[in-house]
Formats: sequence, structure tokens, C-alpha cells
Amino acid sequence: MGKYIFVTPYYKEDPKFLKRCLESVKNQTIACDHIFIADGFPQKWIDAAGVRHISLDTAHADAGNTPRGLGLLLATAEEYDGIGLLDADNWLEENHLEICLEAARKVQGGIANCDFVIAQRYLRRIDETIMPFTENAGFVDTSCFFFLPGSYSFLPQWSLIPKRLSAAGDRFFFAFIMKKGLRVARTNTKTVNYHNMYPYPYLALGETPPAGAKGLRPGFIDSVRMVSNVREAIILNRLVGFEFFRSPASPPD
Repeated sequence: MGKYIFVTPYYKEDPKFLKRCLESVKNQTIACDHIFIADGFPQKWIDAAGVRHISLDTAHADAGNTPRGLGLLLATAEEYDGIGLLDADNWLEENHLEICLEAARKVQGGIANCDFVIAQRYLRRIDETIMPFTENAGFVDTSCFFFLPGSYSFLPQWSLIPKRLSAAGDRFFFAFIMKKGLRVARTNTKTVNYHNMYPYPYLALGETPPAGAKGLRPGFIDSVRMVSNVREAIILNRLVGFEFFRSPASPPD
């Protein structure tokens, strides 16, 4: 039996969401650890909740990428056999870890040859009911990543993503890691529950988005791609891990 852990960064989320998240890991059919990392605003009750709890002294305003990256580094240094990500407002089905490991074992050569797993998710309304919405197959949410040792050397990328891209950090991490030629497994069963506050799925289903619904503004990716000069583009591209940023003086594609 291996040693597994989930990493959850949090900011100012409602304690009821954190408790839901915490309990979903605690109830996994395969025993695992859980680490909560407060991004500047620790909630003291977590100290007695039976999970590891680390508090950063300041918030980083990068959608959890800094505390997430630190948690991944800790889990790597402590030689866990598998590391899952779980955002604070999301939660897992009790067989999530079991299903991820099962998918990894089906890779040619077995789990030792699998580098990471992509889990599937339910979009959940605020009342936790399932939204019958078909997602773009090319998108992988943060909480759907489950890492195995073959991918650990790439995990610091979470902390390197430029802050201006943090709103779409999972998209950029996925683009980065898929360029590395790793062996990836995908589950066939939905085991991640995503607390959906994006308006588009509601509108697509003819429903009214909840109060406080949020989303990337139209044209976000294009709006942040152009920078002022070539040197800035070079530095930012090194941080993002591939060629994305451009300047007016950049060579043509």
C-alpha cells in the first residue's frame, strides 16, 4: 500500500466549504493524508481537524498557485507515492483515489510507468446538484490532477506561473506538462465535484447563474499575451514554461 496526500490551498473560503473538502479526503476508500495551506488568512479550527495545516504570512493573489506549489514541493520532498490537488471549495467522491490508481495501473507497464492521472469531474450547482453539462475535453481543472513520481520534477511550475496568468493557471500548467511527453492516464468515472460559479454552464442550460458568478473575461488570454518588450517576453516565457508571451518586436510566428 502506498503513501498518498492531497494538497489544498485556501484563502478566505467559508468554513463549511473547507469542512466539506476535508471530509471528502478523510473518507477516501484508500487512506491518505491531507495538507491545508492558508494563503495569508489561517482558520484556527483546522489545527484540530486531523489534517496538516501550514499558514503563510501573506496572501499572494495568484489563485492559490503559490501555496499549491509549496504543498507540492513538501509532498515531493516527503516522498509520497502520489499527490492529488483539491481546491478548497471542491470535494471528492469517496473512491476518487482508488479510481485514479486503478487508471494508472492500466497504463502499459503498470503504475510504475504512469506519470500522472487526469480525473473527471461533475459540475455542481450551489445546492450540490449535478449540472448535465458537457465540457470541453481539452480542459483539465486543477482538482482533476493526480501526480505520480514521474511527474514530480515538473510540479514547481505551479509556483512559477506569472501572476497575470493566475486566473487561468490550470490551463497553462496543463499546456506546460503536456509538452513533456509524459505517460498520462485518464479515468472513466467522475469522482471530482466542482463547485461551479462560472456563468456559462448555467446559461447553456437555460438557468440563471448564482449571485456572485464569476468567469474569465472575454479575450482574457489575448489581452495578457502582448508585453512591452522582447526581454520581458523572454523572461515571462521562461516562467510559463513555453512560448506564449510576445512583444511588438518579437519575431513572427
